[in-house]
Amino acid sequence: MKISVITICYNSAQTISDTIRSVLEQDYTDVEYIIIDGASKDNTMEIVRLHSQGISTIISEPDGGIYDAMNKGVRAATGDVIGILNSDDIYSDSRVLSDVMALFAETEADAVYADLKYVARDDTSRTIRYWQSGAYKMGAFLKGWMPPHPTFFLKKKCYDQYGLYNTRLRSAADYELMLRMVHKNHIALAYLPRVITLMRVGGESNMTLKNRLRANREDRMAWEINGLKPGLLTLIRKPLSKLIQFIRI
Repeated sequence: MKISVITICYNSAQTISDTIRSVLEQDYTDVEYIIIDGASKDNTMEIVRLHSQGISTIISEPDGGIYDAMNKGVRAATGDVIGILNSDDIYSDSRVLSDVMALFAETEADAVYADLKYVARDDTSRTIRYWQSGAYKMGAFLKGWMPPHPTFFLKKKCYDQYGLYNTRLRSAADYELMLRMVHKNHIALAYLPRVITLMRVGGESNMTLKNRLRANREDRMAWEINGLKPGLLTLIRKPLSKLIQFIRI
């Protein structure tokens, strides 16, 4: 099976080289690598072009935000499976894609997810938080559970059947997409119990209290958009579950 990896970037000159190398160093051979740039104003695209031999598709143009860019990448993808690795993130080692695709083959799952580490921006060997996902249990979204989006690999047919990222949402469209796929439409999940993605701290939804409150409002919208009703404590338990990630370090 072919896997498409999509990297979204904008003014990412400080980190994009690490991201690209972590994809090009994978030992899985049937990889389509797509980079979607939002018309960066720094030298991001100069760095991307230095690696152009290993990149299948490069698009650099203004967009409507990160989720609009993700949708561009999904539409351009021709792989059986799609993974998204943003320009602050790197794969933990060279066997990530091989292990992910082996699990798809073994289980015939629609999606595979794994564990993630948040790392320091200036030192990716220093762990800030450890997100151990655990195996999915039916109804887990009602308890505030979700898989880490940067570890979430989804078959292209699921995007075709159930839709792309909802661009009405500024910071929770990844949550909404996974809620729609897993909780609403019951796609088959498989869990890979190891860290596969390192994510630099400072994400869009967590940078400030204001952004965190907005993310919580958008989490509620994600349920409403899908005609779903969260549990009494769902939207409280979701951010509180992140506290456990610090304890696991």
